[in-house]
Amino acid sequence: MPPICTDATTIGSCPVRSWWRPGWPLTATEKSSISTWCDTEDEIFWTQFLRRLRKRGLSGVVLVISDAHTGLKAAIRKTFSGTSWQRCRVHFMRNLLARVPKGHAEMVAATVRTIFAQPDPEATRTQLRLVADSFADRYPAVTDLLIEAEADVTAYAGFPYPHWKKVWSTNPLERLMREIKRRADVVGIFPDDASILRLVGAVLSEQHDEWQVSNRRYLSEESMALIWTMNQDDASKEVNQLPAAG
Repeated sequence: MPPICTDATTIGSCPVRSWWRPGWPLTATEKSSISTWCDTEDEIFWTQFLRRLRKRGLSGVVLVISDAHTGLKAAIRKTFSGTSWQRCRVHFMRNLLARVPKGHAEMVAATVRTIFAQPDPEATRTQLRLVADSFADRYPAVTDLLIEAEADVTAYAGFPYPHWKKVWSTNPLERLMREIKRRADVVGIFPDDASILRLVGAVLSEQHDEWQVSNRRYLSEESMALIWTMNQDDASKEVNQLPAAG
């Protein structure tokens, strides 16, 4: 089972933008739907969303990749207790650069990216601490964030190396959602929910086939087999896990 990618911004906005534009008249049901989709930091929404996935047969999840919305993290902890969690490095970088003067952002970003260029878990975490120390005097807020998020942004390093670039961010999901929006914008106006579901379903089916059986398979069978053969005790030392909900 591949990891789950969830992104509050992407999932929360795309369905609404795809079929509704400001100023259009809305029914009560449509207003409720938009309110539900837009409240993307709400723990209740995300818990229901993830539980629906489980009810539909999702199992064997070993890693969830997401941004760090509080409600989303709480829902992941409730629904997939003990599952490893990777904080999306792209969203993390945005959060980090918000603490740096604009004129210095490029230098800071280049330095932080060296963390993700390391060849193994130990080197990755060592480099993160070195980078954090290097910013301690000039950018203490960056240092604090790096130290605080160490386990969150390096969880990918506990998985097979061929997976790293595919599980350290939610970029694959965002690309998919952009494609759905592009296709929906071509149509422009959908007469009802069923029509947009047919379009979205077709796009998702195409992507599923590509990731599962084509030459562009998202995660190869050989690399997935490495996960199942990992010693669980060793893996728990390397991989960040959200604590179980109290």
